[in-house]
Amino acid sequence: MAERSLRVIDTNKTFFGKLSNTLSKLLIPTKIGINGIVITLKRNNLLKSYEAVNNAKNLDDAKKNALSDKYEESYSLYLEAIDKHIMDTVYKKVKNDTASEFEKKAMAEYYLITNLKNTDYAQYKYKKQKYLINLDYDSLKVSDKTKVINKYNGFYVSKMDTFYKGILKNYSVVLADSTKKTSSDIEKNFYNIFSTIDEYMKEIIPLKLNQDESDLLNKIKEIFDKYESLSNKELSCKQELEKKILLLNMSRIIFTHSLPLTAAEKCYEKIIDDCRNLVKNTEDKKQKEDIYLLLLDILKEYNEKLLSTKIYWEDLKQREKFKIFWEKFENSKTEKDKEILLLKRELLLVDEDVFGIDLIKFYKNKLVKFGVMREIKDSCRTYGKLIKVK
Repeated sequence: MAERSLRVIDTNKTFFGKLSNTLSKLLIPTKIGINGIVITLKRNNLLKSYEAVNNAKNLDDAKKNALSDKYEESYSLYLEAIDKHIMDTVYKKVKNDTASEFEKKAMAEYYLITNLKNTDYAQYKYKKQKYLINLDYDSLKVSDKTKVINKYNGFYVSKMDTFYKGILKNYSVVLADSTKKTSSDIEKNFYNIFSTIDEYMKEIIPLKLNQDESDLLNKIKEIFDKYESLSNKELSCKQELEKKILLLNMSRIIFTHSLPLTAAEKCYEKIIDDCRNLVKNTEDKKQKEDIYLLLLDILKEYNEKLLSTKIYWEDLKQREKFKIFWEKFENSKTEKDKEILLLKRELLLVDEDVFGIDLIKFYKNKLVKFGVMREIKDSCRTYGKLIKVK
């Protein structure tokens, strides 16, 4: 059902088929109340069709297909009704210069979505449907129609799952092709990935848990509890990294196919690089040590949850080196031994030109304290003079 709902039917009767390039037929995403009679009728028809499709497991294929077609048609008409209601109210007010500041601000949001139509249609398709459905859902919550909301929630969560997965998968494809992007584009794409997962955690996960999805609850409860403890408050740089790791862990459970291994690996590498920079740039010794301990935890997780399960390696030499490291790491009996192995691997992986000499020195000082590396003094005496070694 989720896969079928992604399909856009190529016919003049569908929502997307009827869209034109004229301004009056495009979305202005605004949270005005949507309580029109037409929308209510279309919503009721949609929910009946949705329920019929979900209850069609024991029917033959012909009847299933007929119910599915009816559902897709009612869904298209439902979106059209919402879109038309917006255009008949807010757009005309904006056009006539009688709109409020909030409604004018909606125009800026409008351009962000409509501009995607020519540059990234997949994102446009998902985001436009997502905005339209959210508008009606918000209106239902304001109206406090409990029975309708309870009935609507199943459809809403199902569609939002589809939209978020589609949006995230699209970002993952862009990330995999990052060689053709500028550093600012890559940074923006990382932001889009983490903010999309964050929004899903805030808006959709609570609804799914309220639907008593016990299997999901068992898988994510610990992660979600930690996430909630970091939400709705100002976070330090260290806490921001902790939150991103939680989001990435959540995505590996819920968005396995939408955030494939290649994209997840790049996300891990991004978080690790940010943590390395934070260790390097933090002056306070206690804070520096706390961030370093976080970096160790992230490196352990990255090696265990991702690299140890990675099948395809572009560089076979790197794969063999990792196998040697991972065998030693797994056989290590103490946390100290594991930390030493991680530090030695860091010295091999960290690019001094990128992170500077300070991070390298920090790692080496750790190894000196563990007694596995000797400290070489940076000065010597010759002919009675003290010479600094550069």
